[in-house]
Amino acid sequence: MDFAFDARTEELRTRLLAFMDEHVYPAEAVAEEQRAALASPWDTPAVVGELKAKAREQGLWNLFLPDTEYGAGLTNLQYAPLAEITGRSPHLAPTATNCAAPDTGNMEVLAQFGDERQKKQWLEPLLAGEIRSAFAMTEPDVASSDATNITTHIERDGDEYVVNGRKWYISGAMNPDCKIFIVMGKTDPDGADIRRQQSMVLVPRDTPGVTVRRAMQVFGYEDHSHGGHAEVVFDHARVPVSNLIGEEGGGFAIAQARLGPGRIHHCMRLIGMAERAIELMCRRAVSRTAFGKALAQQGVVQNWIADARVTVEQLRLLVLKTAWLMDTVGNKGAHTEIQAIKIATPRAVTGILDRAIQLHGAGGVSQDFPLAELYASARTLMLADGPDEVHQRSLARRELKKYL
Repeated sequence: MDFAFDARTEELRTRLLAFMDEHVYPAEAVAEEQRAALASPWDTPAVVGELKAKAREQGLWNLFLPDTEYGAGLTNLQYAPLAEITGRSPHLAPTATNCAAPDTGNMEVLAQFGDERQKKQWLEPLLAGEIRSAFAMTEPDVASSDATNITTHIERDGDEYVVNGRKWYISGAMNPDCKIFIVMGKTDPDGADIRRQQSMVLVPRDTPGVTVRRAMQVFGYEDHSHGGHAEVVFDHARVPVSNLIGEEGGGFAIAQARLGPGRIHHCMRLIGMAERAIELMCRRAVSRTAFGKALAQQGVVQNWIADARVTVEQLRLLVLKTAWLMDTVGNKGAHTEIQAIKIATPRAVTGILDRAIQLHGAGGVSQDFPLAELYASARTLMLADGPDEVHQRSLARRELKKYL
């Protein structure tokens, strides 16, 4: 395993780091100011469009897609350090480079499983950054950590599917630019194979019977920059049978294919969040004095910073190994490592952010620093894409199987 950056990765890193310094970090405060003046908090600040145009001009666009027909053609190992950089400004940089969830996963689904019409109608405008999308899987009335519990019905009626169900925490759905939902539901709820009961269909947002009911908060945040997390109701929403993605009964397999890359992308960005937290800790520590000496001279603060550095270096190596395995033996071959990083990274980064908040005192929980919002994002990722306990259960079973 050689984790040295190749020439292309190094060149992209250099350009992306400059883009962050010159455009993204200065735009963070601008975006907040502009958002406050918008007619709706869900509208996109003008500076985001400006960033997207600059990123596209500089070739910092669709970096996540390994398919050269649609994306940059980077391997997971090449993309990892780039995603880490965008993770330093997770509410702005991924969107600016068209590498933001849930669009990334939805584009991967359409690129891999969509037919030519679906690609033309929905993938192309997503690749161009002209529209946004949402992935509707999680439901409020069942334990959605077990996807076989999903109760949304997708029933065929002639040449149409009729969709009925209630979803929530559907990321991006509050954004008026969100034009399409990928909806997971059951086409065969009584089927003998519980992993063949589900299917996925494309449901345009303006379909009669689709209601975006409300924004769901995350630790009190509505996450405007990501387009919110909505509760969405499908009440006899009708779509053509041609809106089926793949085949009937293929929804569970598509979801697993979608979540593999998504999990590692989240972990890559989390490391960037941790690096920003360490930077903020160090700047705070050398600029504040308590009890007669700088915070940087306090032993407990030094321990926090040292432990954070050790943790980040460990996490980065595990994520890079996982990326390398995904490139060389595929997602199935990297299953153990994907689950390991999904367990370890959000948990550890949440701890680093917690110490950074503590070091900033009241400022740490305020809107004047990004730490509280970063903490909310990191803590939420202990639930998103499968809660830690589901991954621990699966990982333990794989380990125990060797001894049974």
